[in-house]
Amino acid sequence: MKERVWNHKANTNIGQNFLIDKNIVQTICEASNITSMDSILEIGPGKGILTTALIQSQAKKVYAIELDERLKDILLPLEENNEKLQIFWKDALKFNYRDIEHLRPYPNKLIANIPYHITTPLIWKLLEDAAPMGLNFMILMIQKEVAERLAASANSKDRCPLGITLEKMGQVCILKRVSPNVFRPKPKVDSAIIKIELIEQDFLTQNPTWKKLLKAAFHKRRKTLLNNLVSSNLLTKETASAMIEELGMKPTVRAEELSIQQWTSLHERARRYYP
Repeated sequence: MKERVWNHKANTNIGQNFLIDKNIVQTICEASNITSMDSILEIGPGKGILTTALIQSQAKKVYAIELDERLKDILLPLEENNEKLQIFWKDALKFNYRDIEHLRPYPNKLIANIPYHITTPLIWKLLEDAAPMGLNFMILMIQKEVAERLAASANSKDRCPLGITLEKMGQVCILKRVSPNVFRPKPKVDSAIIKIELIEQDFLTQNPTWKKLLKAAFHKRRKTLLNNLVSSNLLTKETASAMIEELGMKPTVRAEELSIQQWTSLHERARRYYP
């Protein structure tokens, strides 16, 4: 049977670059290791190429969040013909991920080609709101440069607060670089498939000062850790200097140089001085 061609103009203002390559879909699904115990969340299903593969998998439930209601003609038939699929026509950044009444069974895996322009705030929101509820695994298609920042190790110029947080809560790795040719319209950037596994799922809710510390530490990248902690009004110079010295670090150290163990120790000491 000939595939139906949908006449839908992508809205690049909301990050619509539709995945069209079924080989990439297969790669994503294989990396996701979906079993009958899994409940899946997809954000930005678009024209449903990945959604279709997810509902054909062994997953017991598939939730999809889509902002663009122009896609209803494409996606609603999928929902009507598949009991395991439930679509929410919502903004993923404003969605209530703690609503267990509508998310039952709660998704333990996120598998998605997410809109690139909301990648960082979306992952932060998921770590804060969905991880404590049971989300512990993600396979995401994101911009390659962002993937490299999230996977960057200590002493890398790509080191960033979200990447450090993911390392603290579990681990992130890049599975595959992806060409713009697998999308329509073609994005102007390369992409990558990443895997995120979360172990300490409630870390951010239990440690609200963590995000505040990282934001202050990376306040201005070219400044030292000490200067950033002070200029952001997080700590006094005396307190920040004492903490850095106590950890055996030089006063000229920069935030991107710290290992995850050093971040943990710095956070433990910082909590003595601010709530």
